[in-house]
Amino acid sequence: MCRVLKVSTSGYYNWLKAKASKLWLYNQKLSELITAIFKDSYESYGAPRIKKALEKLGHCVSRPRVARLMNAYGLYARRKRNFRNTTDSNHKYPIASNILNQNFKVSRANQVWVSDITYIETKQGWMYLTVIIDLFNRKAIGWSMSDNLTTQDTIMDAWNMAVKSNIITEELIFHSDRGSQYASYLFTDNIKNYDGLVKQSMSRKGNCWDNAVAESFFKSLKTEWVYRHKYNYRSQAELSIFSWIETWYNKRRIHSTLGYKTINEFETEMCNQNVAA
Repeated sequence: MCRVLKVSTSGYYNWLKAKASKLWLYNQKLSELITAIFKDSYESYGAPRIKKALEKLGHCVSRPRVARLMNAYGLYARRKRNFRNTTDSNHKYPIASNILNQNFKVSRANQVWVSDITYIETKQGWMYLTVIIDLFNRKAIGWSMSDNLTTQDTIMDAWNMAVKSNIITEELIFHSDRGSQYASYLFTDNIKNYDGLVKQSMSRKGNCWDNAVAESFFKSLKTEWVYRHKYNYRSQAELSIFSWIETWYNKRRIHSTLGYKTINEFETEMCNQNVAA
């Protein structure tokens, strides 16, 4: 073996007698932590997020080092896949102008909400998920799950959930695509009841980047969770997705747009800054 590897016999025996180095032992500890964090993230975290999670545990490690250890253990984040669009823009309802214009940076809660609808496959048939996200903290503040695409069972139910826990006292931009649910008189008449505080905004036709935050939410949901499950019934999908949103996305998931903080950590930081001011 020594001849094949071109090392001295004495060097080989010295290596056998030597104790494991501190670097090797620390890498072993890091590898265990990285594996645990990776599994806890439903195999969705790449090196940048795992690096931040390690820092919160008191380990200052470079991103390339994390990436090397992940590669050594075969830990690869799940890749995003394309998904079908549910937008039905072939209707005669009025279309709102694009007020948001891809300006996704906001300074307060309830300044901009974005919304979209996607489908979830079950053996019982399609289930449709409507979500409303606050751009300030990226929190899913309202959602609905239904077996149809009517305005009442999609955006109206999601909107009612959002306003139940978020009081609109200042101007709010509500942005969505041009789907018939968002353009319908049932929904547009409803948001007119807020004394002009709610300004409706819609994406340009065929431009997915105008509603990139909502689309990114759905891609994360499907990549990290939905594609790993097979749902026999819509009720199974509802419970599963509710769990992902409430126990993971809204509470424990690290968000790069929030400075690699969880939503709870970001809200606490903002609250402390407001108190200090």
